[in-house]
Amino acid sequence: MLDSIFQNLFNALQWGSFYSLIALGYTLVYGVLRLINFAHGDIFMVGAYIAFFLAMFFLQGDGGLSGPVILAMVIPLTMILTSVCGVALERIAYRPLRRKGANRLYVVITALMCGLILENGNLAFLGASRKSFPELIDKVVYNIGSISMTNLKIGVILSSILVYFVLNAIISKTRIGMAMRGISYDKFAIPLMGIPIDTIIMVTFILGSSLAGLAGILFAMSYPVLDPFMGALIGWKAFIAAVVGGIGDIKGAFVGGFLLGIVEILAMAIFPSTFRDLIAFSILMIILVIKPTGLFGIAKSTKI
Repeated sequence: MLDSIFQNLFNALQWGSFYSLIALGYTLVYGVLRLINFAHGDIFMVGAYIAFFLAMFFLQGDGGLSGPVILAMVIPLTMILTSVCGVALERIAYRPLRRKGANRLYVVITALMCGLILENGNLAFLGASRKSFPELIDKVVYNIGSISMTNLKIGVILSSILVYFVLNAIISKTRIGMAMRGISYDKFAIPLMGIPIDTIIMVTFILGSSLAGLAGILFAMSYPVLDPFMGALIGWKAFIAAVVGGIGDIKGAFVGGFLLGIVEILAMAIFPSTFRDLIAFSILMIILVIKPTGLFGIAKSTKI
């Protein structure tokens, strides 16, 4: 019984890693712009497809590259190209509304439409057929007692932890991070200090979208079946995880993602799989009822 619990907890850490990486992107954009970028889950999908096409391109090349070498090239290229997609959305869809002082409701609706455009654009150009992500690394199974873990699962968990610490260092110890925190505090005073607000917002989208791209690669390698709507549900769940952790706080997004993964996996281990989302979201709703600002969120007053 105890071994089964530990096995499920390890599996939950892998699943929670996907939620955490996507939730970090949500909370970065919200922390700076107070914008809920509902297209973020579909940027995750775009990252998975970009990784697929890059991997197939290198595999079909004449260089005879090995899987690990291809993976080492695919990861940074995917993160770069996915960040380009995120910046394009910001420049085309969000920036004009921001400059016109549009109500936040219109920006949220625009974000939803951007997500639908990405989904249906993928469907129109690439078709509805699912794609199988190639196996780039040989899976190695490690057994500790009756608990089994693969090198891929370990890599996913360690990657999410490493990304969190790197991102936390960027936010807390760099000038760009200081500017991002300054914009979240008072976006009207920051330009008066000579800080280019559009540049900082662009960097925010680069960071958030590249994290979604990394999550897309790791997810595609772990569950190698891609479809145009793969980012919708996992994106919504990651957003809920960010809210439960305390939207706008990267520590909250990180913990919230793992919390959702643990609750989901343990619910599936104890109850039928059809009860997974019902139980998981009921527990998360109770947390929000007790602490409406999330686990690490702080209530903020609005100046009048």
